[in-house]
Amino acid sequence: MKHLTKIGTSLLIAGIFLGTQTASAQDDDTLNMALSVDPDGLDPHRTTAASTFQITNNIFDTLVKVTPEGELTEGLATDWEISEDGLTITFNLRDDVEFHNGEAFSADDVLYSFERLKADESPRANDFANITEINVIDDYTIEFVTENLNASLASDFAYPWTAIVLEENEEELRNSPIGTGAYALEAWVPQQNLTLTKNENYFDEVHIDTVEFTMMPDATARTTAMLSGDLDIVGVSGDLVSQFEGNDSFQIIENQSNAVQLMAMNLGNEFLSVPEVREAINLAVDKDLLIESVFWGYGEKIGSHYPPVLLGYEDHSEAYAFNQEEAVAVLEEAGFEAADITLDMYLPSDYQSYVDAGQIIADSLENIGINVNIEVVEWSVWLSDIYTGRDYDLTVVGHTGRLDPYVLLARYHSESSENYFNYNNERIDELLTDVQTELDEDVRYEMFSEIQDTLAEEVPALYIQSPIGLSVTQANVRGYESYPIDIIELKNIYFE
Repeated sequence: MKHLTKIGTSLLIAGIFLGTQTASAQDDDTLNMALSVDPDGLDPHRTTAASTFQITNNIFDTLVKVTPEGELTEGLATDWEISEDGLTITFNLRDDVEFHNGEAFSADDVLYSFERLKADESPRANDFANITEINVIDDYTIEFVTENLNASLASDFAYPWTAIVLEENEEELRNSPIGTGAYALEAWVPQQNLTLTKNENYFDEVHIDTVEFTMMPDATARTTAMLSGDLDIVGVSGDLVSQFEGNDSFQIIENQSNAVQLMAMNLGNEFLSVPEVREAINLAVDKDLLIESVFWGYGEKIGSHYPPVLLGYEDHSEAYAFNQEEAVAVLEEAGFEAADITLDMYLPSDYQSYVDAGQIIADSLENIGINVNIEVVEWSVWLSDIYTGRDYDLTVVGHTGRLDPYVLLARYHSESSENYFNYNNERIDELLTDVQTELDEDVRYEMFSEIQDTLAEEVPALYIQSPIGLSVTQANVRGYESYPIDIIELKNIYFE
């Protein structure tokens, strides 16, 4: 299988000292978890919410699965083959799979699911517009024909929104889904709780019989429930993780994220279009202090739009090392005096860490004579005016990646609708166009390397960090791992 990404997960056992809390209060047949956001329905084809996919990934299956290391592996498909011209992919399907209601799975279910994904009302319709034909060869063989060459074609079938659903379940899919997955939905009371039960006929090993999710939007409440033994796994923020440190009843798991956080610059601005101004901005900010102050130190410093966990990462984290005196000198050499430059920074109110980071960055820029006006806006306003409308000078935000680096970098193409930087580089356009059709993996990653190098040099953004996620489990929990896409594989979790 093609090795697409390399994800590193560090497991730290907390509690080398005295531990006083209990282990899981539940028996070995039930796993208790918390949800901070309720799923917006359980139809995997009609949502874009990560909270929904973390549930539906366990109710449904996809043709292709992904390992924690980022490798593609079999799912409902036992194997697949791509034609010599790269335009057709053929899947051989498992012949021993049933839906939760006992109905046999076949290629017709795959055909129905992808026709539904390609429909106009699907939020993922554009993702599959390149597929021009879907042909059922026999009950357990199906092929997809594409219009244009896509070097990362196989990985497109691994995301949780490509779940295979049952046609007769369409009317009830949102609230009472029937899948082929390791778990079936037993009950869901929106805003309260959701229960999954083990699929006894699943084609792979499933350890735990029941998974109970409880809605807990408050982070402090989740921490309290974990400490009291009411939960077995919980995500925590850096300011709360200290409550579990030094206690051998818990494991603290650090997960590198397939994501980047940055301060974007609008190169349509007369000042930010000047390379020396962008260079000075990068020199003016102490990223180490920023990561420590805002993210409690849980982040890996970066210098380009590429997370360290992805295969092909180039380390540019020290490209513009913190030096405010040098920043002032760069501005002066470019003909700018103190207070010549005034910039407007818009920050999304729904993300307090981005607001806090923006304020620290603004203070740093004031130190080198760049005036910054801060305005905190609602998320809907940020999406419409800043991201889509490009009506801003500076903003702080994060971007998540996918299995193939192209999706993360494609926004830097001058014609991309997501190029809210207004960045324009003919060589980058050429690389982003060619990398989509390059089938030689070594050549592709050479292209990705050149893109990283160029962005690190021309800095259309202040690249801050790739965040590190934190999870806490009871000490007897095993098999809980992070993935390069936003899923949880409940079937692999067990109690020791």
